[in-house]
Amino acid sequence: MSAAEAALRKAAETLSAVRGGLYPGFDLNVQAVRDRTSTNTYPPVSIFTVYNASVNVSYAFDFFGGLRRRIEGAQAQVDYRRYQLEAAYLSLTANIVTTAIQEAALRAQIRSIDEIESVEGKQLAVVERQVHLGALPQAALLAQQSQVAMTRAMLPSLEKQLAFARHALALLIGEFPSEEGMSELHLETLHLPGSLPVSLPSRLVRQRPDIRASEALLHAACAEVGVATSNLYPQITLSAGYGAQSMSTGTLFAGESSAWNIGAGLLQPIFRGGELTARRRAAIAAYDQSAAEYRQTILKAFRDVADVLRALETDAEALRAHVEAESAAKAALDLIGKQFRLGASNYPLLLIAQRDYLKAHINVITAQAQRYADTASLFQALGGGWWNRPATPVYGMSEREGGSARR
Repeated sequence: MSAAEAALRKAAETLSAVRGGLYPGFDLNVQAVRDRTSTNTYPPVSIFTVYNASVNVSYAFDFFGGLRRRIEGAQAQVDYRRYQLEAAYLSLTANIVTTAIQEAALRAQIRSIDEIESVEGKQLAVVERQVHLGALPQAALLAQQSQVAMTRAMLPSLEKQLAFARHALALLIGEFPSEEGMSELHLETLHLPGSLPVSLPSRLVRQRPDIRASEALLHAACAEVGVATSNLYPQITLSAGYGAQSMSTGTLFAGESSAWNIGAGLLQPIFRGGELTARRRAAIAAYDQSAAEYRQTILKAFRDVADVLRALETDAEALRAHVEAESAAKAALDLIGKQFRLGASNYPLLLIAQRDYLKAHINVITAQAQRYADTASLFQALGGGWWNRPATPVYGMSEREGGSARR
């Protein structure tokens, strides 16, 4: 973000510098020159000092629009950097959201495994009692102990992933991973938006910052064609100067020491070995390249939106199926557990029911997290709503200039 902001400020200052060419240039020149000439000159003064003080004015006419096109290109670069900043901000926001969802999902999985481990521990106590009474073989106790150990073995990996997610989230929000005070996120506190921001394709082209950035580059490439074309035509400049010149400071500003000049210049390229026309053809090729990249960016944006919309549709179907599977697995586990405690069911069925429910419950949590993440991706694919924020002036630019890109 800081690098993108610095690049935007640089582009804004470059634009201000290019705009300076619209106005005449004023230069103050003060010189003191110590000189020695040949003694064969007349009068025979071999060493002397010349003092000079003058004000020079120069102005280049922009008859063929070269300067105006350079300003246009510099403004397009400012727009490009602004949209690059918006894209970086959007990417950062999306990464924060998806990382937060990942953290909440991992926390939910850990909590679910803790609960399942507690239930399996109670089942282990029942199995131990039945083995002690001779109702079950020793193998049943070993199998239940193995199931409890396997469930417990899932925790270290999830806890490591949770720690990594917390570290990544701290980095994204600009904090040290070791800092305390970051609030814990829980999956059950997250909610889907009431309505999704689906928009028309024509509006999508105006909303995504990567499309607007590519459009700005296309604009800048078009301006470069104009600059290269203007270089083929004459360049007219006016210059004038007024000051004083004397061999002593005492008479520097006396009337007889005054000096002035005025002039006009015309530069018309005649033969440059094909350099100027080659540069124009190169600028046209660069414009064609930018146009192709602009079209590719638009097509990618449409594909991103189509992918996310399809993903949301399948996410809803997958979540519904996993919820149904979890409900069925929970009902089966409760029934078989009750039958097992009454001696009406064998232990292998109970073990299978425990494993099925654990797997189904984890699948529900994963499906919920995926649906939340894909919803956040939809907001990112549609541009993130950056146009709803007030324009922030850039250092070196007025608020009107800073907000021109948003319009």
